[in-house]
Amino acid sequence: MTDLSKAAPPASEPSPTPGGAASSDAHRAAGAQSVRVAVLTVSDTRTPDTDTSGQYLLGELRAGGHEVVAYRVVRDDAVEIRSALVAFAREATVVLSSGGTGITGRDVTVPVVESLITKPIPGFGELFRMLSYQQVGGAAMLSRAVGGLVRGAVVFAMPGSLNAVKTAWEGILRDEIGHLAFEVTRHGQPGVLSAPPAPVAPDAPAPLPVPQPGAGGGVAAGLGRHRKGPQ
Repeated sequence: MTDLSKAAPPASEPSPTPGGAASSDAHRAAGAQSVRVAVLTVSDTRTPDTDTSGQYLLGELRAGGHEVVAYRVVRDDAVEIRSALVAFAREATVVLSSGGTGITGRDVTVPVVESLITKPIPGFGELFRMLSYQQVGGAAMLSRAVGGLVRGAVVFAMPGSLNAVKTAWEGILRDEIGHLAFEVTRHGQPGVLSAPPAPVAPDAPAPLPVPQPGAGGGVAAGLGRHRKGPQ
């Protein structure tokens, strides 16, 4: 008969699995840091003084202790957008772009960003459209918000309206920006392609042989031994 008076040993708690909630929390805690961020606004009509979306992001970033390394307003022009993104990706770990993600003929931000992306982050656009659907219904399908790695920086392109930028920042990016920066930097800027080794010119002289010690400790074998003159 089993003795029920003895307390059963406590059940052991399952250990967190790699990649589970515990791992995610650890990464997020490690990413609680100041992040270098660049802000880009794409608009034919806005200026830095009238750019409510860009100014909102600048204020939120600084209030969160992040470092704003660049801010620019460019026209809906593919060349200007690409030039700004490439420059920002060299200086910042995260680039936040607003404007130019719609479906009109002047909306060219998305194809430019997609042409630069080396590793897409489809979850950003999916989450943004989900949150937008809760606010505006089916019109959320018109948003082409996109994110991904561009030359080692994380780039997020979102619509230009202040409400859309607030949705992206408050609903997705604000609590994850440190984690994103941690993931980007901990493995040496994933997405950056290493430069190939410089080719050797065909007429370049062959390298000299490495001198080797002579049998008697004399001059290197490849250079010959000193001969004494007549005694």
